[in-house]
Amino acid sequence: MNRNFDLLVTAIAPAIWGSTYLVTTELLPAGYPLTVAMLRALPAGLLLLAIVRRLPHGIWWLKSLVLGALNFSVFWWLLFISAYRLPGGVAATVGAIQPLIVIVLARFLLGSPIRGLSIVAAIAGIAGVALLILTPQAGLDPVGVAAGIGGAFSMAAGVVLSRRWRPPVSPLAFTAWQLTAGGLLLLPVALLLEPPLPALTGANLLGFAYLGLIGAALTYILWFRGLSRLEPAVISPLGFLSPMTAVILGWAVLGQQLSPIQIFGMVIVLGSVWLSQWVQQAPSSQIPSPLGEKVPTGG
Repeated sequence: MNRNFDLLVTAIAPAIWGSTYLVTTELLPAGYPLTVAMLRALPAGLLLLAIVRRLPHGIWWLKSLVLGALNFSVFWWLLFISAYRLPGGVAATVGAIQPLIVIVLARFLLGSPIRGLSIVAAIAGIAGVALLILTPQAGLDPVGVAAGIGGAFSMAAGVVLSRRWRPPVSPLAFTAWQLTAGGLLLLPVALLLEPPLPALTGANLLGFAYLGLIGAALTYILWFRGLSRLEPAVISPLGFLSPMTAVILGWAVLGQQLSPIQIFGMVIVLGSVWLSQWVQQAPSSQIPSPLGEKVPTGG
């Protein structure tokens, strides 16, 4: 019961991340990706620091910078490059390889077993995301594809290292350290590469408040809480819920079309998430290999 509760609480984070696409396009000024990313991370991190009143100590200064870069600065930077150079469907599909990368990194950094059905579930999730948002007219740009893969690798490494480097503090403090570090690393880049923001409207301020307080502070507290209790291979597939939420909100709020293929994609995404959780919870002797026989997997 506790495990299922932890899963449900953690799944709130990627579900909310799916709403940030709508907020960004409808409420924020266009053309300021690095500034938006910095303002999403830094104010939220400083607010959480003011609440917890606890700074990193010793080696945790360096670890917080590394994790802040992987989970926020580098990840968001490459994500924006991918989003600008690729159609949205292609960018999201490339980014959906993250659970596969997590499985491999967790094997080398945490000693977690690689289970065949986990690979199957991850590939099914990628296929479901592709059906959700990929169009026949989507084109490929090598730089955009490379940035998407790099962003997925950055976030995957951040997920695995966040589990390996579990700090002696609460998820609230851990989130505060990483958001602040990520925002500080983005600050000089945003100031150098982007012009100042125009005068902000009430809608802009509402959008920034949502991204910072809900889309960053709240969601990453839930995300890092989950990583402190569950294995990365359990947590990472929940990210498939983000593009699914974005498509549902586009249909419900913006009146976008929802085709039968997209609905089928949602079913596949939910099925892949369920399968990935079942594989991690089931005893090794009950897990069949992709060829049909039951095999021991360790762990």
